[in-house]
Amino acid sequence: MTNTRSRTDKSVRIFFFSVALASIAILFMIMIFLFMEGMPIFKKVTITDFIFGKYWYPTSSPPDFGIFPLIVASIAVTLVSAVISIPLGVMTAIYLAELAHKKVAEIVKPVVELLAALPSVVIGFFGMVVVAPFLQETFGIPTGLNLFNAALMLSFMSVPTICSLSEDAIYSVPVALKEGSLALGATHWETLIRVILPASISGISTAVILGMSRAIGETMVVLMVAGGAAMIPASLFDPVRPMPASIAAEMGESPFRGDHYYALFATGIVLFLFTMLFNVIADHFAHKYRQTGEASL
Repeated sequence: MTNTRSRTDKSVRIFFFSVALASIAILFMIMIFLFMEGMPIFKKVTITDFIFGKYWYPTSSPPDFGIFPLIVASIAVTLVSAVISIPLGVMTAIYLAELAHKKVAEIVKPVVELLAALPSVVIGFFGMVVVAPFLQETFGIPTGLNLFNAALMLSFMSVPTICSLSEDAIYSVPVALKEGSLALGATHWETLIRVILPASISGISTAVILGMSRAIGETMVVLMVAGGAAMIPASLFDPVRPMPASIAAEMGESPFRGDHYYALFATGIVLFLFTMLFNVIADHFAHKYRQTGEASL
């Protein structure tokens, strides 16, 4: 009986190890393919000119393969989206977990989570048809398809993830911590700010990571509402062309194994490194505050 159980446990461990190893292997193969298809462009243009070049005209003669405007656009859209979605998502989570009446929470939470079920193309269509004309008429700008519109739509996509996971993190704070704070004479607000939030900061950080990870690599929304101009924005209302949008829009038109093709894959490498760097930094902050309290996702 003991030997049978031991063999079963060993088989289960081997199975799950194989699944985990397969996931890592698939990711590694994707990375290899990405670098194999992207590196040949650097035979035609230096890495410095490619990353810091200010002009992206891959089909001109001679072509210009400078992706600096695309990088700036991606960073700008992500940062503006974070400024909108992080406070909105976290504050909504605090309200639902600590302040809202149970019946109100039962209504508000499904509505917030419904945003996560909306396809990105629907959100992009809403940005084109509703938000873009509103921005154009309200601010008197040439076009409503711009950086701010893209960031606003991405924030709508990030809020449900940030809100739901942050709420779970707040709920996971031990009741003893809250009761102890109240027993010592702290008010509800003081307990919320000085006990509950610090104890759940690791889980909230994880929620922010997952929410913004969706925004960083999102393609369809930025392709539809960012404006599509490969230029360095001077204001929030300038049209831009983030890296994912450029790859999606141009890959079908680029000659196979041509310079344009290789340049798009090299852009994918930069996007991959950019995303990885963001996750490493965010993960650092998540682990830095992991021991602050007992709550953690």
